[in-house]
Amino acid sequence: MKTWYPTIIIAIVSILSATAQQQTDAIEGTVSHITSSSVYVRFGSTSSISIGDTLYLNLEGKMQPVLVVINLSSLSCMCKPIGINSLKESDKVFKVPGASDGKSGKEKSKEKKYTRAKTDIDSTKNAEKPRTQQIKGRLSAASYSNFSNTPSGDFHRMRYTLSMQAKNIKDSPLSAESYVSFVHKSGQWDEIKSNIFHGLKIYNLSVSYDAGRNLKITAGRKINQRLSNMGAVDGLQLEYKANEITFGALAGSRPNYLDYSINTSLFQYGVFISHERKINKGNIQTTLAFADQRNAGFTDRRFAYLQHSNSLINNIYFFGSAEVDLYRFVNETQDNAPRLSNLYLSLRYKMLSNLSMTLSYSARKNIIYYETYKSFLERLLENETQQGYMAQISYRPINKLSLGANLGYRNRTDDLKPSKNAYIYASYSAVPGIDATLTLSATLLETSYLNGNVYSLGLSRDLVRGKLYSTMTYRYQDYSFAHSETSVLQHTGEIGLNWNIIKKLSLGLNYEGTFEKVYTFNRVYLQLSKRF
Repeated sequence: MKTWYPTIIIAIVSILSATAQQQTDAIEGTVSHITSSSVYVRFGSTSSISIGDTLYLNLEGKMQPVLVVINLSSLSCMCKPIGINSLKESDKVFKVPGASDGKSGKEKSKEKKYTRAKTDIDSTKNAEKPRTQQIKGRLSAASYSNFSNTPSGDFHRMRYTLSMQAKNIKDSPLSAESYVSFVHKSGQWDEIKSNIFHGLKIYNLSVSYDAGRNLKITAGRKINQRLSNMGAVDGLQLEYKANEITFGALAGSRPNYLDYSINTSLFQYGVFISHERKINKGNIQTTLAFADQRNAGFTDRRFAYLQHSNSLINNIYFFGSAEVDLYRFVNETQDNAPRLSNLYLSLRYKMLSNLSMTLSYSARKNIIYYETYKSFLERLLENETQQGYMAQISYRPINKLSLGANLGYRNRTDDLKPSKNAYIYASYSAVPGIDATLTLSATLLETSYLNGNVYSLGLSRDLVRGKLYSTMTYRYQDYSFAHSETSVLQHTGEIGLNWNIIKKLSLGLNYEGTFEKVYTFNRVYLQLSKRF
C-alpha cells in the first residue's frame, strides 16, 4: 500500500506545478466599464493580447470564456460578451494561454468559428462610418421700414443673410460653416463705401478637417462652444478626443471691437480640457479652459473659465459656469491674483409631467480689457457686481391650456433701486369656433428710471393649413419715468402673415402700429427666405 505514496505525491506535485505555471502565464485584467453592448477591461499592458483573443473568468477554479477582444489600446481592451454573463465592474478576468474550458474539441472548434464571425461582425459595426455629404442652409432678404410723424422722420433698412453648414464636402473629411449678413440703411451708403465692415458682419466663416477619428482642425472665424466666452476666434483651432476626454487649443485674433472686421493686433490664444460621459440616467460634462487676449502685444485680458452640467438625478438638470480673471493692470501695477468676474448657476426641476420650474442666479462684473479700455478704465473699475435672480414656472393643468410666469430681480450696489420684472401668461390652443390659439399676458417692470405695465392679447391660427399662417396682437403699454412727471401711454396693434410659397421658400409680412397721444409709429417688416 505504501508503494503508492510516491506515485500519489508525484501526481499531486505535477498538478500543482501545472496550475502554478498556468497562473504564472495568465495575464490579469480588471473590468473598468460596462455598457449595453461592450465591456472595457484594463491591463497593466496589452502587448501580448490581440484582437480576437478570448478572456476568461475564474469560476470556482474553472476558467470560463466570457469576453472576446474587438479593439485595444496599450492598456485596455474593448470586448464583446460571449453569451449571457453577469460580469460587474472590478471583476478580474484573464488572458490565459492554452487554458481549458472543459469543452470537447468539436465544441471548441464551433466556439472559435462563432467567435471569429462575431468579431468580424462587431468590428464592422465599430468601424468608422463612411462619410456622406450633407449641406443645409438658408438665404434670406429682409426689409424694415419705419414711418412716423416724429422729427426724426422715416428710415428704411435692408438685411441679407446667408447661413450654411456643409458637412463632408464630396464625402471627404472637409466641412465648412458660414453665418454672414449685410445691412445697409437708406441715405447711409457712403459709410458702406468708406468701410465695407460698417454693413458686412461675418459671425462665422470657417472650414474644418477631420484628421482621423480623433483629431479635428478648424480654420477661419468661429466661436468655440467649449470656450464661448472668448467670443469669435480668427485663426486656428484643434481638438483631440481620447475616449471621454477632449483636449483643445486655439490661436488667432479677436474681431475688431468697433466694426467686427479682422484685427491681427488683437492676438489671443487658449487651451481647454473637457470631460463628457453619458450614463443611464443622463449625462455629465465639465470643461476647464484658460485664455490670454492681447492688444498690440500687451496683455488685454487673461482669464480661466469653468463650466459644468449634469442630469444625474431624474428630472433635474444643473448648469453652472464661472469666469475668473487672472490679470489686472491699474496705475502701472500688474496683479495676477484671481478675481471672480462672472458666476452663473441654473437648476431646472421637472416636478411632474405637466409642471416644471427653473431657478437661476448670476453675479457679473464689467469685463475689462485693460489696453482697449484704458481711456475710461477708472469708470469701469467703479462699477460694482450686478447680481440677478430669475425664476420660471410652467404648468399645463388641462390639455391645450398652458400657464406660466417669469420673475426677475437685478441689483447693483450703486443703483438707486433694484430692477424687477414679472411676466405672466396663459395660452389656450384650438379655441372653439375659431380654431385659433389665444394668449393673454402681462408684463410688470420696475427700474431705477422707469416703471411700466404691458398687457397683451394675441390670436394665431392657420388660414390655409400648412400654407398660410397668421397672427394678430394688441398691446396696452403704460410707462412712467422716475425723474419726471412725464408718462407715455401707447396702444400697439400687430398683424403678421407667413406664406409657404413652395417647399423651402417662404414669405413673411409683419405690420406693427404704435399710437400715442401725439406721435404715431408704423413699422413694416418683409422677409423672403429660401432654405436648401
